[in-house]
Amino acid sequence: MESGPESGLSGAPFGCFDRAGAGRHSPAMAILKIARMGHPVLARKAEPVKNPADPGIQNLIASMIETMIDANGAGLAAPQVHVPLRLVVFQAPESRSDTLSEEERFDHTAPLTVLINPEIEILGPETEGGWEGCLSVPGLRGFVERPNHIRYRGLDQNGQPVSRVARGFHARVVQHECDHLDGILYPRRMNDLSQLIFESEVRHWLKAESE
Repeated sequence: MESGPESGLSGAPFGCFDRAGAGRHSPAMAILKIARMGHPVLARKAEPVKNPADPGIQNLIASMIETMIDANGAGLAAPQVHVPLRLVVFQAPESRSDTLSEEERFDHTAPLTVLINPEIEILGPETEGGWEGCLSVPGLRGFVERPNHIRYRGLDQNGQPVSRVARGFHARVVQHECDHLDGILYPRRMNDLSQLIFESEVRHWLKAESE
């Protein structure tokens, strides 16, 4: 998922990524080429990761994190770097939850996370709309309604179980990245394609929202 402002349209990036921390995953890091909409790898269902401890998987994780940071992204899925495996990395920074209580902030934020073979469970009927961008759909933003309360499970980079409840942007970024594992880009989730816009035209939407 492409990083952006609080509204998804303008302003400061979603958050800062720990480049130094990313380097601790593996010394073999590289900036990977990001597949763009239309490439077949983005339209296929990804395969499960069989062995998270495999050195190739560990190198892929390190390179995905480095690539996400370099592209100023909020998340990245393995198919986006031409690897059809069920692996995503993401972060839901605390800077997006300044107005929340301490209890709410627990569900709305997440550290830099590696999630292998993820599963998502929807926990409530409520949905929330938000503007999304994608590193594989550069230059565009789209308004997407998604479930606002989920639980996700999977394995971390060490093969240990991960289970978290997520709301708000945290829930959105996880769903966005996991969609990539099933060959789905965010425009397919949109209810109204008139809300698929070029970033250069954002000013018109901001003006309308302020009136």
